[in-house]
Amino acid sequence: MSRSLLPILLALSLPHGCWIAGARAQEGPAAVAVERCSDRAAAAIQRRYEDVRDISARFEQTTRAVGVGSPASEPVVSRGKVVLAKPGRMRWSYEEPEPSLVVSDGTTIWLYDPAFGEVQKIPATGGFLHGATAQFLLGAGDIRRDFTVTAVACSDDRAELELVPKEPAGFEKVFLEVDPATGDVRSSRIVDLLGNVVLVRFDDLRTNLDPPADRFRFVPPEGVKVIEVAP
Repeated sequence: MSRSLLPILLALSLPHGCWIAGARAQEGPAAVAVERCSDRAAAAIQRRYEDVRDISARFEQTTRAVGVGSPASEPVVSRGKVVLAKPGRMRWSYEEPEPSLVVSDGTTIWLYDPAFGEVQKIPATGGFLHGATAQFLLGAGDIRRDFTVTAVACSDDRAELELVPKEPAGFEKVFLEVDPATGDVRSSRIVDLLGNVVLVRFDDLRTNLDPPADRFRFVPPEGVKVIEVAP
């Protein structure tokens, strides 16, 4: 389930000079410059998110799972298409290395794995989506209110921000690579509470295409086992 649930967290951030690195440990002009860049990039993301009704893109997801008491596994690379729409609707269509689907109409999340002939049905308003996560999915997120935002690195045309949720969440932090001028998210790296890391890069991103409502509905195919997951 982890491969399918982690991309849901991306909806938090998808509303959509001189490179300075490691400035959190610095003082003086460099640290001030990065802090200003952090503020500018966060504000740009917020503006971008508020202006966007829906997003469509191709994605490449690299997942590195960590077992309890063991080192990280070899990364698994998945590719496909994603459509996100306010409020709380999404469709992640995995094409490689094997087909699978994550669909939500804002009320129910469906995780469909054709290879196993089963689909998991999860209430979107339950414990799987709470705090800042639910707020963003419902179209009411505020990046500065819901996260502690720190610039990891910054330049005129690229910023990397670390977002740590202020309220309990199902993940530890999110790193965003963004265009500080436009707020466009180029990639998102999620670190969950167990140390698993998911990196997603986006390509051919388009906004406000008004996808039809049936893109976010799912009807289990005949013969597929439906597993109800309690919140």
